[in-house]
Amino acid sequence: MSDPKTRPIVSLVRRESFSAAHRLWSDALSEAENHRLYGPCARPHGHGHNFDLEVALKGPIDPVTGVIVNLADLRDVIRRRIIDLVDQRHLNYDCALTADINPTVENLVVRFWDTLAEVYGDLLHEIRLRETASNWTVYRGERG
Repeated sequence: MSDPKTRPIVSLVRRESFSAAHRLWSDALSEAENHRLYGPCARPHGHGHNFDLEVALKGPIDPVTGVIVNLADLRDVIRRRIIDLVDQRHLNYDCALTADINPTVENLVVRFWDTLAEVYGDLLHEIRLRETASNWTVYRGERG
């Protein structure tokens, strides 16, 4: 397993949860358009969710350690760089990480990607952000 070309490539996934409020609103749209697009999510004081964040790293298994990265380190990075900043916050008003975006689940997953890519670079494979049991988004760093 020491030859990099023959080392197995695996995904390592860590899940964390947080609770946060947000209001979906675009200043580029009229009030009527915002309410039509976002429905109850456009209410003036927002609404809350219990989010699940899944971060997947993908890479070769280190022949010495048997891991891609230390799982405790991955947990700590996710908590320090994301969870500690968003948990129990209003993402529009009370969170520096998301204050400059419309905190849709799509925008959040991209912001979280950019934050973790600073640490994990090419090892970062996929981020899933579940807003509800029925609604989530998946991002793999594509831009277009």
